[in-house]
Amino acid sequence: MTKSMTGYGRYEAAVSGMDITVEVKSVNHRYYEFSSRVPRAYAFLDEKLKSHMQRSISRGKVEASVWIETLEAPVSEVAVNRSLAEGYVQACRELSQLYNLPDDLTAATLARVPDILTVRRAETDEEVLWEAVRGVADEALSRFIAMREREGARLREDILSRCETILQAVAFVEERSPRTVQEHMDKVEARMRELLSSVTVDEQRLLSEAALFADKIAVAEETVRLRSHLDQLQLLIDGDEPVGRKLDFLVQEINREANTIGSKSQDIELARVVVDIKAEIEKIREQIQNIE
Repeated sequence: MTKSMTGYGRYEAAVSGMDITVEVKSVNHRYYEFSSRVPRAYAFLDEKLKSHMQRSISRGKVEASVWIETLEAPVSEVAVNRSLAEGYVQACRELSQLYNLPDDLTAATLARVPDILTVRRAETDEEVLWEAVRGVADEALSRFIAMREREGARLREDILSRCETILQAVAFVEERSPRTVQEHMDKVEARMRELLSSVTVDEQRLLSEAALFADKIAVAEETVRLRSHLDQLQLLIDGDEPVGRKLDFLVQEINREANTIGSKSQDIELARVVVDIKAEIEKIREQIQNIE
């Protein structure tokens, strides 16, 4: 299926105690180029998202954004600095004995002493987090690809419509081109009779002149190749593989044949039709720049 390189998808879900949002968007690019915006604490997600999305995207400048909000209180560990606590306890008891003070030290009092207790946030399990993000990313990616396919379908219809216009013009060229030879012969004969009114016109000379002219303006080979290229274009655009680069090359070949036909056209009507053909080819080329 033809896909555009322009797309957008977004999805949000609560997973494993986290509110996760993933946004994917892309614009045209010759190759696959990936960038991401992820929380600094989860920088490892960048490379995982890049390789994961490349399985579904072959071309385009892709940007993925990830937002993660913790819904539940983070699991933390509280540790006791035993050596420091023992030092405080011993010092307090020494003060009690030296100055005859009540020995009323409690755990609550000791806990208020700086650095006695330290709180450490539990380390993030990268695999668990990635699985949660990947599930949300897949939904966003699905919406992103669906938009690309819708845009691609419109591009396909436009391109095929323009191909049909070109084929109609080619049919006119094929019909008109042989008639220009006879018209040229008639003009040459009339001119020769005018200039040599008292002399018999050499029919063999006329035939030779016509043969030379016919060879000069013959476009049968070019129109055959042009039709073949257009058939190939339709086969490619209806395929399942990314074809943007192949189509770009094929349009160059189509344009080359049109240029050759134009250079051989010695007839005003043919020249006008060739200009129309080239205009349609240019519009096809512009559309193809958007195809993956």
